[in-house]
Amino acid sequence: MEHRIVGPGPYRATKLWNETVELFRARMPLRKHRCRFKSYEHCFTGAEAVDWLHELLRGSQNFGPEVTRKQTVQLLKKFLKNHVIEDIKGKWGQEDFEDSRHLYRFPPSSPLKPYPKRPPYQKDVIKFPEWNDPLPGTSQENIPVRPVVMNSEMWYKRHSIAIGEVPACRLIHRRQLTEANVEEIWKSMTLSYLQKVLGLDSLEEILDVKLVNSKFIIHNVYSVSKQGVVILDDKSKELPHWVLSAMKCLANWPNCSDLKQPMYLGFEKDVFKTIADYYGNLKEPLLTFHLFDAFVSVLGLLQKEKMAIEAFQICCLLLPPENRRKLQLLMRMMARICLNKEMPPLCDGFGTRTLMVQTFSHCILCSKDEVDLDDLLAARLVTFLMDNYQEILKVPLALQTSIEERVAHLRRVQIKYPGADMDITLSAPSFCRQISPEEFEYQRAYGSQEPLAALLEEVITDAKLSSKEKKKKLKQFQKSYPEVYQERFPTPESEALLFPEKSKPKPQLLMWALKNPFQPFQRTRSFRM
Repeated sequence: MEHRIVGPGPYRATKLWNETVELFRARMPLRKHRCRFKSYEHCFTGAEAVDWLHELLRGSQNFGPEVTRKQTVQLLKKFLKNHVIEDIKGKWGQEDFEDSRHLYRFPPSSPLKPYPKRPPYQKDVIKFPEWNDPLPGTSQENIPVRPVVMNSEMWYKRHSIAIGEVPACRLIHRRQLTEANVEEIWKSMTLSYLQKVLGLDSLEEILDVKLVNSKFIIHNVYSVSKQGVVILDDKSKELPHWVLSAMKCLANWPNCSDLKQPMYLGFEKDVFKTIADYYGNLKEPLLTFHLFDAFVSVLGLLQKEKMAIEAFQICCLLLPPENRRKLQLLMRMMARICLNKEMPPLCDGFGTRTLMVQTFSHCILCSKDEVDLDDLLAARLVTFLMDNYQEILKVPLALQTSIEERVAHLRRVQIKYPGADMDITLSAPSFCRQISPEEFEYQRAYGSQEPLAALLEEVITDAKLSSKEKKKKLKQFQKSYPEVYQERFPTPESEALLFPEKSKPKPQLLMWALKNPFQPFQRTRSFRM
């Protein structure tokens, strides 16, 4: 029974808990042990459980090789508290798990966590202004609108400039978008993009949309410094000056002497402890409690690194600006410390990278539910953040461009032709799949050829057009689309067949039509030899 990969989706933490419990019960080796002159069947020691479960977690792609023995012991403590295991005397709950030769066993059945049921919520839909909404204090004439089947005549109306004829039209103004409209566009399109990346039918089970603040998204996109760090409007929510100074000192080590800090043996450890104490006493993790399920769901995409980075980018846009700023500064400091070979050891028992993950993972991601695998999941997420923080904490340019184009379209006036159904506004843009360069070149070369060729045939076979009008339109078509025209008429002879010349009888030569047919004889002077 292998540890399968649990992908993104609702209740991922619960699925991982149940999956780990089932694997532990099914594969943990059991044997006979003696304790105090008494034999016990089908049991295991605490040290054996830690060894076996530690290897299982390190080999699982859901958790990764960064899992430490200490984290494994913490998980087994949760197993004992929730009666996944019990000691050899049947005690559980209040007992503390020991990484020793103390004996444990499985109860007849280990309880699995049920999936929580959340009441469905109704999304408040904000109605966007329609094209036909009149401007305040103005009135517009009713323009008949009917559904139109695209044919050559309608194509001419839609592409009248290329053909050379401009039919009558009117400019229809849209009522001005309010601030609430723009905020709702940012919120709805951001969540739609996140749902698309995660491949989910709905975000209801991993995210309460009502708690998503559109003002946070807009602030995190536009109120940033040149380095991409969020700038706060409310300076009272900034990091304390002493914490910021301590973080700069370690991030710029060994240049901290420039900050005029006192130096002594173990100074860097005290500075690090100051930072760790501040972040450890936060009332809420930086990624917030209500976004816990969303970030855990994204962890299911770590096998597809590009998609995982894209999903993390969007989730980090949903954070309060002060949380995003603190996260940016913290991750930058952690990454610089890990890469700095001049940094003295900050802890004797751990390497620098492991120390960073173990110290700050709980203040970055944790759940209100103690029995969740939040320690392991947080360590997995922080490790990925440290390796990719520069990309993850950037604003996704594709999303920003799509939303700005959508807002610009809704603010744009519309050209409306009589008899044409132009009231349908553009739907929210969908994010298309990437195609190969060869496929792009093929679509660019041949994607529009077929409708243009069909249009040319419409002109050729239109019996209502006179020869003069047809020649005029064909000449304009040849000027606008020479490649399509050349393919239809490869030689002048093929073009001449369309307009055959009529044979004209030769006029008879009339004597009166000659120039000066009868002129009087003029005498010339003779010369005698």
